[in-house]
Amino acid sequence: MMFRLLLLALLLAGPASAGESWIVRTDLWGNPAFATLTLESRSGTVSGTLDGDGVTGTADAKTMNFTATDSSGAVTRYRATISGDRMAGRVDAPDTNNPAARAMHDFRAWRVPPRPAGGPRRLAFQPADFSNRWDADRAPVLLLWSGDSVATSTIDSGGVDAAGQTRALFGNPQTGPFFIVGAEPGDTLAVRLLRLTPNRDHADSLDSIVDRALGPRLAAGATTLGKPIRWQIDRAAGIARPIGASGALGGLKLPLRPMLGGLGVAPGFGTPALSTGDTGRFGGNMDWNEVVAGNIVYLPVQQPGALLYLGDAHAAQGDGETSQYGLETSMDVVFAVDLVKGQAIAMPRVESANEIMVLGQAGSLDEALKAATSGMIDWLARDYGLTLAQSGQLLGAAVRYHVVNLAGRSVGIAARIDKALLPRAGGVVSVPLEPVPPIP
Repeated sequence: MMFRLLLLALLLAGPASAGESWIVRTDLWGNPAFATLTLESRSGTVSGTLDGDGVTGTADAKTMNFTATDSSGAVTRYRATISGDRMAGRVDAPDTNNPAARAMHDFRAWRVPPRPAGGPRRLAFQPADFSNRWDADRAPVLLLWSGDSVATSTIDSGGVDAAGQTRALFGNPQTGPFFIVGAEPGDTLAVRLLRLTPNRDHADSLDSIVDRALGPRLAAGATTLGKPIRWQIDRAAGIARPIGASGALGGLKLPLRPMLGGLGVAPGFGTPALSTGDTGRFGGNMDWNEVVAGNIVYLPVQQPGALLYLGDAHAAQGDGETSQYGLETSMDVVFAVDLVKGQAIAMPRVESANEIMVLGQAGSLDEALKAATSGMIDWLARDYGLTLAQSGQLLGAAVRYHVVNLAGRSVGIAARIDKALLPRAGGVVSVPLEPVPPIP
């Protein structure tokens, strides 16, 4: 996909200055690689880092030439022409297969603006289009700094908005990505879900049961399943009813528990853009019914800016999304972001008022359970000081597991621990989170 930055062109302005940051996109034989360039300028010279590698060079109003030297001494040379807050040029780099050989690549970059004055901001964003991929090469829709909050909206998994209009292709189209300034691989992004509100009066589901949840004795009888079910959402009463239901389900009323089925950052270098039906350590189509208002979702940053996407809202969903759908609807969303520098996590986490939870995702329930357990042990060790033996005692006595997702190409298992059992309060964010302005 073209690296579209039309919105950013409106946001970025101003002459080159000391202490600036750039996002560099290098085309490696048709594959984009992103890096963060930080520079200090002085009397025509520049110095800084490129993803931690030392940088030195020269610059004037129209050109910049610099070299980046990695820890092994390998040198990469950049020659660029500057135009406002953009630069573009060529890279002379070691060949990826033969360090003694050189390869030439095109690159371009955009300069990140300084943080606006005044502390955390409350922003509103109305999406004009949506993404069907978790994609590092899609133009950011908005720049955020740690502590900022955003009021926005999503469409449903079929691409339909609050007014009943089709706005995107089916398959969990997402709002975003939101670029979090300063986020780099090795950091953790904390997403605080402040408000999730269905913005229409119906939701859609199916009467099916996914194969992973259905024994062979019932498989033959399930061949007729898969019919759409429309639900009426009573937003004032906070309930949903299946329209036209009769018999045993004639009086069914389900309490609403709005959630986001999709929440993820862009996957890392070496992973192509993925369908929004997919999951990974970056999050994605988790369909985790603990991604609800009041909880904090922690995601491992994979790319500069993290590039946060959200969508696939459900008015309610049971564990596992066993019908293939939740109660699929569109949603108004208010969220805030906090950046935790230099603290990497291996997989998505959720923290509620009472619990810490780790999601394991894999091709089988056995492997997903191992990942969830390992991730919980990592959390208990780093933030709560538990040894492996102590974690074993606590898990054996108190861990709870629940099935998160059975409907995707991967399955999910979450490990959960009551925070009242832990030696001290707190989660992966061991520093205070930024305050969020009041929600009107």
